[in-house]
Amino acid sequence: MKKSDFYFELPDELIAQTPIENREQSRLLHLSRQTGAITHYQFTDLPKLLNKGDCLVLNDSRVMPARLLGTTEKGSAAEVLLLSGRDDNTWECLVRPGRKIKTGVKLVFGAGELTAEVVDESDDGNRLIKFSFEGIFMEVLERLGKAPLPPYIHEELEDKERYQTVYSREVGSAAAPTAGLHFTHELLDKLKRQGIQILYLTLHVGLGTFRPVKTEDVKDHKMHEEKFIVSDETLQTIEKAKAAGNRVIAVGTTSCRVLESVYAEKDSQTSSSDTNEPETAANSNAESSQSPEAEYQSTDIFIYPGFEFKCIDGLITNFHLPESTLIMLVSAFSSRENILKAYEEAIREKYRFFSFGDAMLIV
Repeated sequence: MKKSDFYFELPDELIAQTPIENREQSRLLHLSRQTGAITHYQFTDLPKLLNKGDCLVLNDSRVMPARLLGTTEKGSAAEVLLLSGRDDNTWECLVRPGRKIKTGVKLVFGAGELTAEVVDESDDGNRLIKFSFEGIFMEVLERLGKAPLPPYIHEELEDKERYQTVYSREVGSAAAPTAGLHFTHELLDKLKRQGIQILYLTLHVGLGTFRPVKTEDVKDHKMHEEKFIVSDETLQTIEKAKAAGNRVIAVGTTSCRVLESVYAEKDSQTSSSDTNEPETAANSNAESSQSPEAEYQSTDIFIYPGFEFKCIDGLITNFHLPESTLIMLVSAFSSRENILKAYEEAIREKYRFFSFGDAMLIV
């Protein structure tokens, strides 16, 4: 299977640069997973497309204001994007301009409220940067940092909360789980009253989400690794729903990847019960936990056509970039032909694409 199999032409004017005024007023394209039939709705119509007893699983990760604008100690402009935290206030970061920000360079942000030094460089060109500050780092970051908007968005965001879901809680993402941006508290309440079970998990989205597939053969692409956490209570509720014949609807590719990683691990453990450490898509990482029942794990699961889904029965998602791992995932869930046909229809109907764009429900 080739990367070019997932290419489509998208007019630039359909790339949404700003969010619409009311989150839930975005459009919703309903795609039948089996037949490829397409119907057009508004996102406010979602309750009538779900059934009592369905489980709606949302990612409650919150985007860090991970983009820092400052200067080197010599006064040159410097931009730092936080990727992942290490010990002792050290972070792996992207930097700009890379040719000037080398090991040993010192950086200043916010008139000296936050300072830093580049302590090392990784093989892929990222920098390890050690930060110095007074107080709590996340509070300093809230004051000085900006949301790291995707590279295809060229306009500044007036209200930074519009790049957060209304239910975001756990800070740690470098990008928003954008399928959830369409929900309001009022819509979630309406779904609950209808008997829809609203469940949460956390996957901290990395910037690898925007990393292009560079290999022509899809199977040769290496996915980025992301941390996630899902409680036993959530998994037990999902098991009961499936046993009762109800559907599990993942909100976003991030929730999908978590659930399919967990179920792949369960399958692997069942089939490899005679080994102590089965090879799985999700790997335990006991360095942090939110409760006795759950701890952070990591996944680099890559879902593309041919993948056997073991958990989800439906998916709410936005419209994705050509040749991206995200369009490969949705093509695996329905079919490449169905997805490309739906995208052609969305383009004809002038749907808004990507992070601030419209949504699709595949069931």
